[in-house]
Parts: sequence; C-alpha cells; structure tokens
Amino acid sequence: MTATMTGAFLPGGSRVEFKQVPVPTPGHGQVLLRVRASTICGSDLRAIYREHLGHGPEAYQGVVGGHEPAGEVVSVGPGVESLQVGARVAVYHISGCGTCADCRMGYQISCTSPARAAYGWQRDGGHAEFMLAEARDCVVLPDFLTYLDGACCACGFGTAYEALCRIAPSGRDRLLIVGTGPVGMAAGLLARCLGVSRLVGVDTSQERLDLAVRLGAIDDGVLAGDDALPALLAATDGGFEATMDCSGSAAGRTLAVRAARRYGRCVLVGEGGRLELDASPDVIHQQLRIEGSWVTSTWRLQELVDNLARWQLHPEIVVTGRYALADAAAAYREADAGASGKIGIVA
Repeated sequence: MTATMTGAFLPGGSRVEFKQVPVPTPGHGQVLLRVRASTICGSDLRAIYREHLGHGPEAYQGVVGGHEPAGEVVSVGPGVESLQVGARVAVYHISGCGTCADCRMGYQISCTSPARAAYGWQRDGGHAEFMLAEARDCVVLPDFLTYLDGACCACGFGTAYEALCRIAPSGRDRLLIVGTGPVGMAAGLLARCLGVSRLVGVDTSQERLDLAVRLGAIDDGVLAGDDALPALLAATDGGFEATMDCSGSAAGRTLAVRAARRYGRCVLVGEGGRLELDASPDVIHQQLRIEGSWVTSTWRLQELVDNLARWQLHPEIVVTGRYALADAAAAYREADAGASGKIGIVA
C-alpha cells in the first residue's frame, strides 16, 4: 500500500486546499526531504494565492505550494553523492535544465528551457510533510542555522543578498530600502552586516516600519507619500549612495530612483508594476546606475548561509507568525494582510 501525506494547494481566490497525495520516491539525482519549515513569499500571494496571474515561469500548475522549503534528507536516489541521509538543507527554489549557460553559472532562475520548473509553482513544493528535490538544488545548512533560517534564505534572504552584492554597499554608504516587508527587512539586516553606515526604510505600513526598526533592519522609517522624497533628500543633503526597491510598486520604484544621489546605485528587486521615469533628469544627468536583480544563484545562496554563520545572524528573527501545516490557510491570511513579518509553516 502506498504511503500518503497531506499537501497544501493554492487554487486561487485566496484559498488553501488540502489533499492526500502519495509520499514520493527519489529518482536518479534526487533526494526525499522531510520538510521542517516552509515560508510564504510575496510572489506566492501576488501570482498564485489571490488569483492565478502567472504565465510562463510564473504559471502555477496545480502542485503542492511552497517555494521556500528547508528540511532533512531522509532518502537518496541513485547517483547522489553530494548528500547523505540526515543532511540539513535549504532548497534553491528553481530547478533548471542543468545544461544551459545560466544553469551552469548557478542562476537556474534564468533558465529558459521547457524543463525549468519552480518548486511550489510547476513541481511540488514544501507545503507538505515530504518533498522531492534535485540534489543539485540543495544547499547544506551550517549547524548554526535552523531549518526556519534555511527556509527564509531559500528565496527572501537569498534575493536580498544577491541584490546587495550587485550594488556592493559598504560603510561609505547610506542605504534606502523602499518596501520593508520580509525582503526589505532581510536587506536591512544583511546590509548592516556589510557595514552600511545608515539604513532608512520607506513603506505604506507604519506597523512594518516599526517592526523593521525593532528588529534592527533599519535605523529610521518614513511613511510613503508625497512628502517622502523631499524629506529623504533633505535628510541626506541630496540623496542616498545606494537605494533598493523591494515594493514592486510603480511609486516605490520611482522613489528609489529619485532618492539616489548623483553617481548613486539603485537596484530593483520587487516584482510586478511599472517603472516610469524622466530619463534625463532622473538617470542620465544623475549619472545613476540602475540594476535589476532576480532572486539569486545556488552558489550565492551557499555563500549566504556560510556568511550568516560567520555573522551569527539568524534570518528567522523576521518571522512573526509560525503555523502548523494544518493551519496553512490562517498562515496565508496573515501573510496576505501585509502588516506582518515573514510567515512560516513549521513541522
């Protein structure tokens, strides 16, 4: 008789459905994980939970949800030499073809092969008791990090770290973070480890700004609005050396660009929305560098978890809600309310 397990699915309409599904068996190059933690990402809310908006790489295929998992290896398939039973891992949430140039660089997020599949989107993810993962997608966690730490790194902290590496902030810089949700808070905490001299956050939610200050992710918070940009420019005598948009909104992106000082760097992380600028005054005359950063790579994710152990930083400090799998519907409702930190489903 085939063993079964409970999995949480996201059918749209702001609903979570539970189904009994078979416990999978690892094939060649795969491992079976007992899921210990699976956190909720804003992309899940935007493109799957509320309604199925995605196309192409974001198309939801009716699989077990959850693309930010971490767990313990309980079984290995043929050909797996990099992992053993008992290994503690986070799962890089895109499984690419493994052979294209992007995959070979570790950036499976940018794989364009039809074989590309995201956990929780096109193949079963972490909102279940067990999950299958390709061994090459697994990043071993240092002993210092918890499973919940690993889940936070699988997408959110990994995304924030990659973006920071693109603009390379240091003690010479002040950093503005537009959007102080989980990714924005991750960016602030990591930027502090990198030595950034001043951290300021902007958000539409005073609750999230207050939480980010309490956690040490930012030094000061500014409510979004018409007077935000003049206040930020005045407080910095012309703008920030580095800015990051984690909001994904048109207004947030514009603010991140216009709050950068001349010769500054701006990185765009938040998904969705539009970017509308006046090219000459906003970018050309400002000698501004603008970059887009999409998730991260497997090697950068490994670098991140190793650095977190060195820095003695637990990403799970941004988690404000912990739920059992059976309470996944409540977990998604809290995450979708947009006033909390990270929400995790833990075993």
